[in-house]
Amino acid sequence: MSEPFGARLRAQMERRGPLCVGLDPSPALLSAWGLDDSPSGLDRFTHTVAEAVGDLAAAVKPQSAFYERWGSRGLAVLERVIPVLREAGALVILDAKRGDIDTTMAAYAEAYLEQGSPMAADALTVSPYLGFGSLAGAIAVARGNDAGLFVLARTSNPEASALQSAVADQIFDGVSAANEGAADLGSVGVVVGATLDKVGHPLDRLGGPILSPGLGAQGATPADVARLFSGVRRAVLPSVSRAVLGDPGRVRSRVERYRDECAERLRD
Repeated sequence: MSEPFGARLRAQMERRGPLCVGLDPSPALLSAWGLDDSPSGLDRFTHTVAEAVGDLAAAVKPQSAFYERWGSRGLAVLERVIPVLREAGALVILDAKRGDIDTTMAAYAEAYLEQGSPMAADALTVSPYLGFGSLAGAIAVARGNDAGLFVLARTSNPEASALQSAVADQIFDGVSAANEGAADLGSVGVVVGATLDKVGHPLDRLGGPILSPGLGAQGATPADVARLFSGVRRAVLPSVSRAVLGDPGRVRSRVERYRDECAERLRD
């Protein structure tokens, strides 16, 4: 890599528009496509979506769980599609939500961020709930590989609200410290759901990107994203999945529609 993840993400959002496509091949979605819930169905779905959006979306976010459920056969599909997406120009954010301590956390980061690893992505979602300091190994590996992290902060699932509200300030402060000295957009970001009524915490000193899932099927609109992040719109990467993946013949056109509306709404 020649540039830190934050700089590459900024350039991608300006070039392609601010949109991440979530790659979530659930059994229900495979069935809706007329595919078997099997490694072969998983492979066909995954590569069809990659072909449709790899040269269009700023980022693509595979959900690791839907590949892990098939063991080595599912992980082989994931290993094959990551370089395909990156060669098409999309940044790959692996949604694995890993969180542990010391050498274990560093090992997760090496698996998913170390260039040369079979599943090396551009960024990884991580959990800070063993203490923000537990992410130190992942932050070090990310920096050494010009990769990024997205730290769970205020997610879109309602059952997390009370817990996450109680510790969000610590998470945002930790992310701000990790981005200190970044020239523009830092490489350590947060996950903040687009379905929230309000964030409740200041984001203007965050220094890094905001990955915002919940667009589309979960009920959030591009207008909601613009309202929620009114002071930091240029740092926001909204994520959409089911709303664009339901019809295999319309994936690209639906992504274009969400991309264009997000670009319009998130202008400064």
